[in-house]
Amino acid sequence: MRFSAAITAERLLPQRMALRAKPLLDRVDGLLFATDERGEAGRISLIAFVVRVVSAVIAFASQVLMARWMGSFEYGILVLVWTTAIIVGSLACLGFHTSVIRFIPEYRERGLLAELRGILLASRLFVLGISTLVAALGALGVWFLSDWMESYYVVPFLLGALCLPMIALTDLLQGIARAHSWALFALTPTYIMRPLLILAFMALAVWTGFAPDARTGILASIAATYTTSVVQLAGVTRRIDLKLPGGPMAIHLGQWFMISLPIFLVESFFFLLTNADVLMVGFYLQPDDVAVYFATVKTLALVHFVYFAVKAGVATRYAQFMHGQPDRLAAFARETVSWTFWPSLAMAALVLVLGEPMLTLFGPEFVAGYPLLFLLVLGVVARAAVGPCESLLTMTGNQNICAFVYALTLALNIGLNVALIPHFHLWGAAMSTAFAMVFEAAALSYTVWRRFGIVMVIFIPARTVS
Repeated sequence: MRFSAAITAERLLPQRMALRAKPLLDRVDGLLFATDERGEAGRISLIAFVVRVVSAVIAFASQVLMARWMGSFEYGILVLVWTTAIIVGSLACLGFHTSVIRFIPEYRERGLLAELRGILLASRLFVLGISTLVAALGALGVWFLSDWMESYYVVPFLLGALCLPMIALTDLLQGIARAHSWALFALTPTYIMRPLLILAFMALAVWTGFAPDARTGILASIAATYTTSVVQLAGVTRRIDLKLPGGPMAIHLGQWFMISLPIFLVESFFFLLTNADVLMVGFYLQPDDVAVYFATVKTLALVHFVYFAVKAGVATRYAQFMHGQPDRLAAFARETVSWTFWPSLAMAALVLVLGEPMLTLFGPEFVAGYPLLFLLVLGVVARAAVGPCESLLTMTGNQNICAFVYALTLALNIGLNVALIPHFHLWGAAMSTAFAMVFEAAALSYTVWRRFGIVMVIFIPARTVS
């Protein structure tokens, strides 16, 4: 017999209390056990949120230990190199890690098994090959530019290039798992397993006598990234083999690439937009400033993760509802705004209350970032107020206009950083990021309204364009 929260409450609680709790518990049962698209999307979003919250706790604890072991200067070097590796590694997928979320459900629904087999194999080989080439070119570029770089960055960036192929492969495997609604299998390797392994390898290195510096931290990250990627590749391959029978294979690499390219632009602009402030702080200021700013951003991560969790759960449903179900698409899109906004608002309040003691854990010098939280949180809440507009546009064939919006936002963000950081330092980076996120939210929600007549703004009533 299946567990039911409502029935269990009726058995264990007094009748009056059980009656009061029944509406809420019925919603819990619906979220946990519903078999329709809405129930599955909500369940995946909930799993994604829980994983990301656990990941945030692990990442926060590991970053505190890293900062304590290294000191702010070496920690700042590690932060800049690792952030760059994550961005470049993800972009090296050229959009395939997102486009597979669109293609795999489509091929499965239409019974196109040859195309399904083709994209599952070709995407892995393509991403691995391209990311290896990007890593080689990146290392060569660092080598040639070493005379113009600060000496303490050269070796860490050369080592960081080794991570790129496995970061790209992990992102693709996450997309493949999300396309099959394997939420835990998609998120656990990247957000739970990898940070725990980085911490374990770093602790082992320090214990065995390695210097607690940025180079050691990057070596630990390389070992953790390769271990995670190999384990996830073996697991995804095994599950695909069990689910998909053998047979002929059709490869349409040109078609897939042409659709993935605009998505690549969207992802490029989004990743750069999300991390431009850290990169620009690294360009203008010292590693100590990078460390303080990054620790502040990490403290805000719990709020960001609500948005990413909802995005992970709803992307495939947007793609399904687009085909002949405009009313369901509109209703579902409006609902996802509430899923994003209210938890984000609650998390934002919690972070503002606990931000100062959390930053103190990194070291006394990191408390300087606490006032920045009040400014940065405005941008995060503004993004949450319009829900996952970007996923709606990307999953419904409107990736070109989405890329254009992100290009404008990125240009605005970089321009503001260039103008403000030299004069206002970390406050300049925070102001640039907050204003760019408000602009991004307004532009994306306006684009969704113009394209679909769907109002994705939390406090504005739903209406359609006639």
